[in-house]
Amino acid sequence: MHSTVQGHVVMNLVVSQELSFRLVVDLDYDPVDPFAVRCTFHLPGDEPVTWVFARELLLDGISRPTGEGDVHIHPVGEELSEVCIVLHSPDGDALLSASAPPLIAFLARTDRLVPMGQELTGRELDEQLADILSRGCENLG
Repeated sequence: MHSTVQGHVVMNLVVSQELSFRLVVDLDYDPVDPFAVRCTFHLPGDEPVTWVFARELLLDGISRPTGEGDVHIHPVGEELSEVCIVLHSPDGDALLSASAPPLIAFLARTDRLVPMGQELTGRELDEQLADILSRGCENLG
C-alpha cells in the first residue's frame, strides 16, 4: 500500500476583469509519479478537466514567475499571498487565481511523503530491492 496526498482548493477562473467563476480544484500527488501534481478542475456544466504538471513548477511559481510551454505560474503582489496559473491549450487559454497558503500546505504534505530533490531515491531503492530479491530467488533453486 502506498500513500497519496490529496487536497481541494478554490480557484477563480478569470474571464475578464469584471467576471470570474469560483472553481473547486482537486489536487493529487502520487509518489509513483513523484515529479507530477494533478489538478482536476470542476467546471460548471462540463466534465472535469485534469492537468498534470511538475510539482516543482507549482512550488517555484508561488514565489517567482516560472513555466514554459502550456503552464505558467506567477505570484501576485509582493506579499506572495496569491498566485496566477495560466494554462494554454489548443482550445484556448485559461487564467486562474488562487490563494497561495492552501497550495503551500498541499506542497508541504507532498514534501513529507517524498522530499523535494529526493524523488528518485524511493523508486530507485524499490527497483534495486526487487532486482536483489528476484536474483536471490533464482539462486535458491
